[in-house]
Amino acid sequence: MAVQKLKIAVAGLGRMGKRHAYNFAHRTPRAELVAAFTPDETELTWARANLEPYGVKIYSDYDEMLKHTGLQAVVVATATSVHAEEAIKAIEKDLHVLCEKPLSVDFERSREVVEAARAKPHLKVMCGFSRRFDASYRDAAEKIEAGTIGRPVIVRSQTCDKHDKNGFFIAYAALNGGCFADMNIHDIDLALWFLGEDSRVKSVSAVGVTAVHPELQNYGDCDNGVGVVEFYGGKIAYFYNSRTMAAGQEDTTEVIGTEGKIVVNGNPQKNHVNTYTPRGVTRELPFDYWGRFEYAFVNESNEFTECVLENKRVPLKLNNALIALQIGLWMQEAFNTGLKLYFDENGRRIDKPKL
Repeated sequence: MAVQKLKIAVAGLGRMGKRHAYNFAHRTPRAELVAAFTPDETELTWARANLEPYGVKIYSDYDEMLKHTGLQAVVVATATSVHAEEAIKAIEKDLHVLCEKPLSVDFERSREVVEAARAKPHLKVMCGFSRRFDASYRDAAEKIEAGTIGRPVIVRSQTCDKHDKNGFFIAYAALNGGCFADMNIHDIDLALWFLGEDSRVKSVSAVGVTAVHPELQNYGDCDNGVGVVEFYGGKIAYFYNSRTMAAGQEDTTEVIGTEGKIVVNGNPQKNHVNTYTPRGVTRELPFDYWGRFEYAFVNESNEFTECVLENKRVPLKLNNALIALQIGLWMQEAFNTGLKLYFDENGRRIDKPKL
């Protein structure tokens, strides 16, 4: 008896798209990668060498790929600027969608994705917040849900990249919505997960510096930033992001509760090897986010496939991606204006009187 497999395509074959393509082709037993799209000649060359031999049809036109016979689902891993457009097109073609974060750097455009998905509730549409699929973060969430640390009241979370001296992220800054919306969006999603997805924002503030790359000022961005979000009900989230870590990837989260705390990845390390020399005890860090979260992405591809084939609810609410983006954009605004933003309990902006 033939095993049912999800016929899926990947749009975009940059760093993230290549990894999704590999996972769905080789590490997701219940999925079959049948097509891939990219308009980039270098990526097309890579696809012909690495995907075509496995029977994957390569397209340079996204709309044509959506017409691929038997296609059931699409992974959107193209440039952030076209995430929303491509996700909506796939939804309109009655295809399930796994979209890389964020849905868009434009809030209203992201809302259109959510509304398109809402209009077709039989489809599985998910925004890929990879840390939700990481074993350590899931263990932390289970402990918090079980009341291990009492009532969670403060989250301190950071996304810190190893310094890329090639400066790839400088040009990227013109497209990604800024470090708070691009990097801390993962931490914002975690804060909503741990503090409660119904948490309502009371105030937002943010500051940042261009310690190493002053060119980022041209894009209203920074290479190290700190944001603070106060929620109604006595909860606070503190976020840090950096593009300039010397040792490697440092993504750490601390949740402080009324009866204890939980720390995820408090002492980042590449593996379980420590080196003891006259210089002291040292350990290596992951080189990048893939070194830390590779298997979270594998879990993500398998669970998304299972949700489609077995008609299960996806583990992330799509509207949460909209909320996380909005908070990230508010932090970016607070950073650029130097103002602290305030909101009433219904989410409306309010002006605080100046004393």
